[in-house]
Amino acid sequence: MSFSVANEAIYVRERGKLRRVNDIVLAQPKLLSSCRRTDAFVLRKEHFIFTYNAEGSLRYTSKSLFDITLLFVADNIHHVDSLVGFPEQIGDRLFAAVEESRVFLNADISPKALQLFSDAYGQMVLGSLCLRNRFPLLHERISEIKTFHSLKSLDLFGCRLGDDHVIFQHLTSSSLASSLIQLFIGGNSLSDAGLQRLTAPLRVMRKGLDSLQILDVSYNPISEGALRYLNCLPKLDKLDVSGTNLKLGTGLKTTIWKLLGLSYSENPLDAFDHSTCKTEGWAEQVIVQWETNSAQMPKQKKLEESRTSALRFFGRQKFVREVLNAAPLVCDDEDDANRERLHFYKPAVNRRTLDEQVSDRENVQAKPSWHNSKKRQHQPESCGSSHHSPPTKRLSASVLSAEDMDLLNSY
Repeated sequence: MSFSVANEAIYVRERGKLRRVNDIVLAQPKLLSSCRRTDAFVLRKEHFIFTYNAEGSLRYTSKSLFDITLLFVADNIHHVDSLVGFPEQIGDRLFAAVEESRVFLNADISPKALQLFSDAYGQMVLGSLCLRNRFPLLHERISEIKTFHSLKSLDLFGCRLGDDHVIFQHLTSSSLASSLIQLFIGGNSLSDAGLQRLTAPLRVMRKGLDSLQILDVSYNPISEGALRYLNCLPKLDKLDVSGTNLKLGTGLKTTIWKLLGLSYSENPLDAFDHSTCKTEGWAEQVIVQWETNSAQMPKQKKLEESRTSALRFFGRQKFVREVLNAAPLVCDDEDDANRERLHFYKPAVNRRTLDEQVSDRENVQAKPSWHNSKKRQHQPESCGSSHHSPPTKRLSASVLSAEDMDLLNSY
């Protein structure tokens, strides 16, 4: 196979036949001092390595064909259909070349390029993402962030999500459900309705957040009634509800044990220490590039098209600009120190028993609904048994309320 360029279009010769490839237009070469750089295939200055010898004379050597090809593909990454099957070593070097070309700063190309790498290399692109108190970055780069579908840990503390944020659909998507283990959504003005909406796909359709083990919903105005929305999380091991409307007492401990099988921790859990959360993966420096570029360009960024249209209609650009440039939402250190740490965990001795209960629950749900309702009538109402209460409460999650149906229709 061979290829040639004429009038910036690509022609490919395969098996003796010449054809044009979908009107693909190559990226324009970067402006250099030489006036001879008119063809994308003419070697550019960066294709050579310039050094000085011992006598101080300038000398240069050409880069390898692999490096030249890598640079060419990086400049035209938006024309690549798939990287699936390419070795990780090549993927790593290609990602570095694309990053060096600052392609990920281009809002038109960046989402497709990141999706390309995420589909092929998954967790290696980004396995952990920390956006703690970085509200503008989340909202400016929401399209790119939604392409990271292999995250194990995601920290969105203080990102002002509210009860109806677009990121909820990504958190409960099937692509992220099997990988996300740690989720921190504290300090986001999340109410009971928001927690209900977040868990609706798992409670209603049995998908999303089914691998979640660590959940932080601290410093949100949630009540004890919202805990019933969490009993659909089969692998939940640790929960932080500090700074909420929940008050520590025997009643709260009993409720959380019956609903979630979690016990109160006398000492703060290390899992909720922010020092252990960081951004890791090939795209770590891409996140830094986004933040640096945003700081250097304080002008208003694009929001979602629907929201932008509405805001422009009501003439609220100034308000949006002030919100984007506002200081991040952080908790007062004094108030934080005075509040009780409400950390709950699953005791190690009971994990096997609770896992068996989850399995039993799935088997029971496979039976006809009339059989389940009849069986629930014979369940003891005592709250002292740790082996029967959790399954009894969790069975009620399979009944669809009117609110759940409304949420289902919205997805």
